[in-house]
Amino acid sequence: MKLFPLHLVPNDTRIDFMRLRWISISIAVIMAVVAIGAIAFKGFNFALDFTGGTVVELRFQKAPDVDAVRSRLEAAGYGSAQVQTFGTGSDLLVRLQPREEGAGAPDAAAATDQTAQEVVRLASSDGNTATVMRSEFVGPQVGKELALNGLYTLLFVVAGFLIYIAARFEWKFAVAAIVTTLHDVLICAGFFALTGREFDLTILAGLLSVMGFSINDTIVVFDRVRENFRSLRVEPVEVLNRSVNQTLSRTIITSFVAFLTVLALYLYGGGSLEGMAISQMIGIVIGTVSSIFVACPLLTIGFLKVTKQDLMPKAKDEALLARRP
Repeated sequence: MKLFPLHLVPNDTRIDFMRLRWISISIAVIMAVVAIGAIAFKGFNFALDFTGGTVVELRFQKAPDVDAVRSRLEAAGYGSAQVQTFGTGSDLLVRLQPREEGAGAPDAAAATDQTAQEVVRLASSDGNTATVMRSEFVGPQVGKELALNGLYTLLFVVAGFLIYIAARFEWKFAVAAIVTTLHDVLICAGFFALTGREFDLTILAGLLSVMGFSINDTIVVFDRVRENFRSLRVEPVEVLNRSVNQTLSRTIITSFVAFLTVLALYLYGGGSLEGMAISQMIGIVIGTVSSIFVACPLLTIGFLKVTKQDLMPKAKDEALLARRP
């Protein structure tokens, strides 16, 4: 007896995904080209994390309304101001760039002080005034170091994925998985370049999490492919097709639950986490689609075309299987 007879996706689907492989790969290539073009010609709208600016720590008499403070700063010309709580509930961290008219201060220290006093005036409200605990200017050199560290992290993760999948499966699977994962990250990054939304450290963290989600989905499908190659006596295209269908329900349900979690973060996490939530929502959707329509189809074309010999049990595996009861 089934306690939960309702299924989001039937367990016995027979969709011919491989028949659509050229269409799906073509769409994926077009999306990647658009993303590359947006990044190359339009570029990212880097936030203060990467460009530098003034950091002001404020302490209020009681917990402030973060959204109201952000709105007042934006109305005063600080459109890129980042406002978030830290420490106790009555402390705020404000990061912003000085306005153009404030650039005429005698030196950087005077400009920082001028900006800090302006922030105090705008952030304070009746019955809840703010005081400056710290104010300093963060130069663009720090932003360059953060950008380089992000790039090194990306390369480290890609190399780790490549080594793990090549050891666990076969090099063709490793290449297909990395291409699929990089495609997903590229689409997410291209969205921020195309829309001009501010690109900060939270979005970079979101892109790294997209890589983890995408590679996890792909590995689940590839694991079923390996099992079916060893148990089914059909053509490789049919093996890939059955594997995608067999994992379809799990893939969609897992992605749906993950999307609901990130959606809650987007709705209730505040402005400081909005960019990360958006990157993760886009990544979950693109990662789910690519694990179904891109990862396995890549194993049917060119030098990545997989054969039965690629995944036949090795001698060590055969010995282990022979000892099983």
